[in-house]
Amino acid sequence: MLKKILVANRGEIAVRIIRACREMGIIACTIYSEADAGSVHARLADEAYPVGPPEPENSYLNISKIISIAKENYIDAIHPGYGFLAENSEFIEEVEKSGIIFIGPSSGVVKLMGDKLEARKFIKSIGVPYVPGAIVATDDTDQVLQVIEDIGYPVILKAAAGGGGKGMRIIEGPEDIASSLERAKSESLKAFNDDRVYIEKYISNPKHIEVQLLSDGHGNHLHLFERECSIQRRYQKVIEEAPSSSINTTIRKNITDAALKVVKACNYANAGTIEFLLDSDDKFYFLEMNTRLQVEHPVTEAVTGIDIVKEQIKIAGGEKIGFGQDSIALNGYAIECRINSEDPYSNFMPSSGNIRYFSCPAGKDIRVDSGVSKESEITLHYDSLLAKLIVHSDSRSNAITIMKNALSEFKIAGIITNLPVHKWTMQNEEFISSTHSINTLENNFNPDILLDSSDKKYIELAAALGAYMKSDNKALHPKSLYNSISNNWTENG
Repeated sequence: MLKKILVANRGEIAVRIIRACREMGIIACTIYSEADAGSVHARLADEAYPVGPPEPENSYLNISKIISIAKENYIDAIHPGYGFLAENSEFIEEVEKSGIIFIGPSSGVVKLMGDKLEARKFIKSIGVPYVPGAIVATDDTDQVLQVIEDIGYPVILKAAAGGGGKGMRIIEGPEDIASSLERAKSESLKAFNDDRVYIEKYISNPKHIEVQLLSDGHGNHLHLFERECSIQRRYQKVIEEAPSSSINTTIRKNITDAALKVVKACNYANAGTIEFLLDSDDKFYFLEMNTRLQVEHPVTEAVTGIDIVKEQIKIAGGEKIGFGQDSIALNGYAIECRINSEDPYSNFMPSSGNIRYFSCPAGKDIRVDSGVSKESEITLHYDSLLAKLIVHSDSRSNAITIMKNALSEFKIAGIITNLPVHKWTMQNEEFISSTHSINTLENNFNPDILLDSSDKKYIELAAALGAYMKSDNKALHPKSLYNSISNNWTENG
């Protein structure tokens, strides 16, 4: 059993892992930047070590500093959470060399699956379906045209070294090729220090289905069924649910079998996720593998009863998985909403400031994973995720109802959040009927339907305040002000 773990992360995921460690009787340590000196995760840990200034490259991405801290404080293992260095094969290799255990897969597997082109070659070699397109880097217009001759328009350019929507460009016709290629390569270079891009068929209005996996170092590979993550904005997940209501038993069996084939072939160990796109003909295609804990892991925990973080720690400590595939069963439905500090009325611009009021919903079917509290300072240095709201019920329709009520109880003042996005989605007919796709939110979001007659006086006041603030060069959209000040009025009656 591991005795002392360093959580090399921040925010809600650091809090989540720290709590799991303490429940297991493990000393939970963490790092914090100067901007996070008073943060929830730093206060909650048994030991917390300063790692550097606010900028991520000088703190949470500082490989040598983090490993030095781990050595100096006799750390047994490092848990990277998600983001930052979680899928950085160089970091993992340095951890391995130091003699400290990395809670995740080996650096070799991460390097293989983290490079999208190498991953596609590997997936092709083992016979798992992947999105039609190139398995080599696309460098010029002639190469793009060659691929298009085989697969046809529309196509999409993607960064070989990363994801998250960066370096992605859709090409509808030949007139788009040159400019799209130039922009994709430039954006990829800036985001990942690697300008390689590749081309694949653009699947219109697909669903995003992913399979959660657990593998140990003893040859045991299990799936924890699937999640659906089709509510997205700019290729970033916003709402996730488990299981998917969009697939039948046959598709579930085929897609989980395909995911297991991947982890067995690459000799994977620890938790991981295989992501697929599902088209309108119910054909699924490998998209990518996430060699880490996913943001959305709580919905899988809710429907299976398995604590994925604790399983990660046990596996890293050399233990065998203590249950078999036949013992894993689905229990009801779970939905997760990501609560972000961003302004949905102003093109989702990030919002910063101090949280003045923070009140979470509660109930037997409600879980909130949060890394902030009242008076937390939200800066622009880090990801905008504040909290995750998770609900669980016996049916999807009941879960949606519980989520609607929980969202109405969630109050945050001092910053602007995307709560209106989630409220809108829970009322959206495509989402309710499970006919939504990854484009539903992007194409249809309209928060105005959430405003009733009782809101009019607040909108009018917000408009007046907006006009006043504009004169002071602090313009905010009136509805952005409404989104923020309505919570303040809630706080103050």
